[in-house]
Amino acid sequence: MPYNEETIKRMLPKTYLRKHVAHEIYVALTHFKYLEPMMDTYVYNDGTTKVLMSLTGTIPVMYADKTYNIPICLWVEDNYPQTAPICYVKPTRDMMILRGKYISSDGEVLLPYLQEWKHGECDLVSLLQVMAATFGEFPPMCMQQPEHQQASCWLQFSREAEVLSKTDGSFYLSLAKEDGRQGNETNC
Repeated sequence: MPYNEETIKRMLPKTYLRKHVAHEIYVALTHFKYLEPMMDTYVYNDGTTKVLMSLTGTIPVMYADKTYNIPICLWVEDNYPQTAPICYVKPTRDMMILRGKYISSDGEVLLPYLQEWKHGECDLVSLLQVMAATFGEFPPMCMQQPEHQQASCWLQFSREAEVLSKTDGSFYLSLAKEDGRQGNETNC
């Protein structure tokens, strides 16, 4: 469904800076065509809920010379643009989150751009562009392969760890470092 600024403005409650937010969302939608604005209920960490504007859908990300559509959800609070949106990657059933430098275990996006958000300097389009560029370097999720996943974990464990015995009869676990040398010891 094509959205224009007036349609988006009518979706927003009066607590928002409606004209400004509607314009930014409209511009974001012209650059990222697979996002959709909607009002939905956001649940905060403390369990409280609030109806917020969200942009949900996918953004194209270039990784290893291929384009992937990464599912995301941006929550725009009513005090936007003073505060940054709350951003998540939203894996489908056949995907899993890759927790890392910029992604928490629950899929929250933790980019420096969000933490250093400045009204007047930051906007939705720039945020989405930063996300797409960052996800191209640090993918936030991957496809699940259940039957191979367990086997590869076991092979990795078998390759990297050895249970060795000490002269006193106790055992320890030796983990190989990336260069193949023996590293950390853990007593068993």
